[in-house]
Amino acid sequence: MNSKRLLVTAAASLLALGLAGCATPFKADVARFQQLPPAQGQSFTVMPGAQDLAGSLEFQHYADLVAQRLVDKGYTRAVDPASAQLVVELDYGVDRGTQRVRSTGFARSAFYDPFYYPGYYRGWRGRYVMGWNDPFMWGPGYAEVESYMVYQSDLRMRINRVGGEPLFEGTARAQSVSNKLTYLVPNLIDALFTGFPGRNGEEIRVTVAPEPKK
Repeated sequence: MNSKRLLVTAAASLLALGLAGCATPFKADVARFQQLPPAQGQSFTVMPGAQDLAGSLEFQHYADLVAQRLVDKGYTRAVDPASAQLVVELDYGVDRGTQRVRSTGFARSAFYDPFYYPGYYRGWRGRYVMGWNDPFMWGPGYAEVESYMVYQSDLRMRINRVGGEPLFEGTARAQSVSNKLTYLVPNLIDALFTGFPGRNGEEIRVTVAPEPKK
């Protein structure tokens, strides 16, 4: 391995370590429509909004998270679902992803080539940044292009009276490089309950702060 390639490899390793160590906030687009009366201890039960979620332990886990948020807002979880005044329907999912391409943006140092000149090159995440550019500098391993997947996830929650009258409809959507529901759904729940129940007809961008490092 020559000195030039060693320099680029070291830079790539440092960048990867830096990205791995950074906790990135979770961003979601939230839409809410509601005519909820003030919370006064009304009882509720959480039900799956899709038949394939029925009886799932995973769904029960997320239902418990939603139930805790509602309890924190002043509602009461019904011991017997049949006695609940409100029915909360919960549904969630993530798509199969879309492939995207980006350049790593790594280039040789100006000290190694007399033909270098200052200019712009396409940097990481597709942004143009100030750097050194030369038509002869790009060799194997330099400014490599890599592909990655972006996933669209969403969570939908509806609250109805037992008789069927709709009181709340909310959706939280996000794009992420992760397709793990155990990561996505709790964050989508946090986003949906930020400022809950919100103003009728509002659409907002919510940023959920990452958990502090332990």
